[in-house]
Amino acid sequence: MALTGKNFPVFLLVLLLLLLASCHEKQVYIVYLGEHSGEKTYNEIEENHHSYLFSVKETVEDAKSSLIYSYKSSINGFAALLTPDEASKLSEIEEVLSVLRSHSTKYFLQTTRSWEFSGLQQGSKGFQLKEDLLLKSRYGQNVIVGMLDNGVWPESKSFSDEGMGPYPPSWKGICQSGDAFSSSNCNKKIIGARYYIKGYEAHYGPINGTLDYRSPRDKDGHGTHTASTVGGRSVQNVSALGGFACGTASGGAPLVRLAIYKVCWAIPGQGKEEGNTCFMEDMLAAMDDAIADGVHVLSISIGTKDPVSFNEDGIAIGALHAIKKNIVVACSAGNSGPAPATLSNMAPWIITVGASSIDRKFLAPIVLGNGRKIEGQTVTPYMLEKKMYQLVYAAQIVNADVPKNISGQCLPGSLSPKATKGKIVLCLRGNGTRVGKGWEVKRAGGIGFILGNGRANGAELAVDTHILPATGVNYENALEILNYIHSTKTPMAYIAPATTKLDSKPAPFMASFTSRGPSTVSPNILKPDITAPGLNILAAWSEASSPTKLDQDHRIVKYNILSGTSMSCPHIGAASALLKAIHPSWSSSAIRSALITSAELINNVGKPITDASGKLADPFQFGSGHFRPSKAADPGLVYDASYTDYLLFLCSIEVKNLDSSFKCPIKPPSPADLNYPSLAIPKLNGTSTVERRVTNVGSSNSVYFIKVIPPPGFSVKVSPSILFFTHVGQRKTFTITVKANSVSKGMEKDKYAFGWYTWFDGIHNVRSPIAVSVA
Repeated sequence: MALTGKNFPVFLLVLLLLLLASCHEKQVYIVYLGEHSGEKTYNEIEENHHSYLFSVKETVEDAKSSLIYSYKSSINGFAALLTPDEASKLSEIEEVLSVLRSHSTKYFLQTTRSWEFSGLQQGSKGFQLKEDLLLKSRYGQNVIVGMLDNGVWPESKSFSDEGMGPYPPSWKGICQSGDAFSSSNCNKKIIGARYYIKGYEAHYGPINGTLDYRSPRDKDGHGTHTASTVGGRSVQNVSALGGFACGTASGGAPLVRLAIYKVCWAIPGQGKEEGNTCFMEDMLAAMDDAIADGVHVLSISIGTKDPVSFNEDGIAIGALHAIKKNIVVACSAGNSGPAPATLSNMAPWIITVGASSIDRKFLAPIVLGNGRKIEGQTVTPYMLEKKMYQLVYAAQIVNADVPKNISGQCLPGSLSPKATKGKIVLCLRGNGTRVGKGWEVKRAGGIGFILGNGRANGAELAVDTHILPATGVNYENALEILNYIHSTKTPMAYIAPATTKLDSKPAPFMASFTSRGPSTVSPNILKPDITAPGLNILAAWSEASSPTKLDQDHRIVKYNILSGTSMSCPHIGAASALLKAIHPSWSSSAIRSALITSAELINNVGKPITDASGKLADPFQFGSGHFRPSKAADPGLVYDASYTDYLLFLCSIEVKNLDSSFKCPIKPPSPADLNYPSLAIPKLNGTSTVERRVTNVGSSNSVYFIKVIPPPGFSVKVSPSILFFTHVGQRKTFTITVKANSVSKGMEKDKYAFGWYTWFDGIHNVRSPIAVSVA
C-alpha cells in the first residue's frame, strides 16, 4: 500500500505503538556483578540482588517475580525478566559490570575404539605406553567431572557403580528429582544431577513433556554419549545397531565420578536431529553450582555460531570463575569448519578442542553398473537383496516446485514418490540433515540411498544409522557416481553390506567440520589448543531417543555412533581427570600445558597429520596436535598461569569488567606475553619479542636445549637457548624473538605461516606451535 496524506498519520501511530511495545517487552537479561565480596549468606545475596530489581521495578512483587536466577556461589549476579529500558537503567549502576541479553539461538551442543587408538587401553596398537597411565591414575578414582549437556540416561551399564567406593568427601552437590528421575537414579558413579530450565521456559514457556524431560534425564542421547565418553565403565560386547564397532566400550577415566548439569533442551517445532538450545542464564547457574559442588573438571560440548567477546560469553565468564577454584575447563572448538576463523570457546583459560578421526572405518562399497566399485561408509543395519537396482540423482526425480539450486539435496517433501519408488537415490549434502535425507528417500519409496559429500566436506565420512540401506561417499566419488548417472540411459547400482575395519590408515586425520583458527576475539592466543577423536565415536545412548533422533524413527539403542567436537571435548575432559588424579597439586593451566606440549603431530603411517583429503593440516586445525594422555602425565616442563595472569591479559585487550576487585595497571603487559604454551603473532611488522616461563615438573637436575623450526619467511631466536634446572618446581624465563625476513614481505596479509619451538632434555620434548602473519 502506498503511503498517502490520509494514511500517513495512521502509519506513524502504528510505528509509535510498536516502538512503545518493544520498550516494554520483557526479556531475560543477565546482570553481572563479578565477585562476591565479604561473607554473606545465600539469603543476604539474594536480597541484595532483589534490591537492584527494586530500583527499576514499580512494585516489590514485580521485582521478586522477575528474578529467574540468583548466582550465589562463585559468580555474583542474577538473571531477570526486564524491559530494555530497565536493563539500560541497571547497566548505569556503578557496581554493575555488565548487562547481557539472553538469546535463544546463541549456544547449542556441538554434535570404544577412540581410547585404544589414543594409547590408553591395554593392547593398544596405536602407541606403545612406557607406563600404564590408567593404573597410575587409579582410573581417575575420586576425581569429579561435571558435564554441562542435555542430561543422562542413568540406567546405562556404562554408569554402573559396581565396586566403587563411597562418595568423595569433598562432594557437596545434590541429586535433583524431576520427570522420570529421582534421587535413586544417582549412585556412586553419577554422584549428582541437576537441571536448569528457567531461562528456557522464560523464552519458550513450559517445556512440552513429549519433547524433553523436565529433569536431569536425557531424552536426546547427546548428554549420555558425552558422559560415557568421559567416565563410562568398561562394558563388554557393546556395539552400535547392526553389530558395528563391536567390542568393549569404556570411558577414558572409568572410575571418575560424574556430576550431570542439564542445561540444553529440545527446541519446540524443530526436530531433535537439527540440534537444541542452551541458554546462557541456565549455563551460568549450572557453572556456579558446579563450582560450589566441588567438581575438579568441567567438560562442556557447547558452543556458539558466531564468535563472542569474552565479556559477553557466558561460558567464558563461568569458566574464569571455575579457573579461580583451579577447575579444568574443556570445551568444543565448534563444528563450523572448514572455513577459517570459525572457533567457539577461545578464552585462554579454556582448553579448546578440535576433532579428528580414529583408525576405524565402516566400509559399505557401491558397485556401479559399469563394474566400478566405489568405497562408501555407513552403519545402517539394513541390507539390499544382492542384485542391481536402478540408480537416479535426486534432481531427476524431484517435484516440480523444488528450486533447481537445492534439487539434488533430498530435502523434506522434495522427491516424487512415483519417480523414486524402488530406486537407489544419490543425494548431495548441503542443506538439511544427513539422516533427514535418508528419511525423505524412504518416504518417497526409494529402496536405498547414497549420500554424497559436497566440496566442503571433502573426503571425511561421518556415518549414520540410516533407516534404509545406505552409504556415504566422499566428494570425488560423489562426482564420479553423478557422472556415471549422466553417462548412461539406465544407470544401475548395488550397495554392499557394511563391515567394520580396524587399523585403517592414515589416522588420525582432521575432520572437515572442526572449526578453525585464527581466533577473532584474541588473535594473540593460538586456538584451538589440541585435537582428539571426534569422528564416528561409539558411546552410550538414551533409550528415549532413536539413533537418528528423527521423529519417524522408533528404534531403541543402548549405544550409538556420533560425530562432532562434542565427542572430542570429553576425551580431553577424561584426560584432564587422569592428570588431576596423578598430579592433584597441578593448576588447571599446568594440566592444559602438559596436554598441549606432549601432543602428537605424526599419523599411524609416520607422516604429518593431514585433513581427510590428504592435504597437510596446520595448528589452526589441530592446535598442538593429537592428544597423547600417556605422554602428558610426564611432560617435563609446564607453562603455568594464574588467575591474575588471565586478568592482566584481559586488561591488555581492554576487557576490564569481569572482576570488580581487580584494577588494571596503567600499562598492562602485551597480550602476547600471557604465559601460554603456544605463540601467535598476528600482523607482525618487523620484529616482536615475547616472554615465556616454564616450570620444571620432571627430574630435579635437568638441562633443556632449544630446537626451532621457524615459520617460512621468518626467523625465530630463543634466549637463552639452554635452561638449567636444579630442583623440581624451579622456574625459568626465556624470550622468543620473531623477525620477518625478505621472503615474508611478499606474503599475503592475514595469511599465517606456522612453525615450532621445542625444549628437549633427551627424554622430554616440550613442543609449542607458532603462528605468524604479516601486517
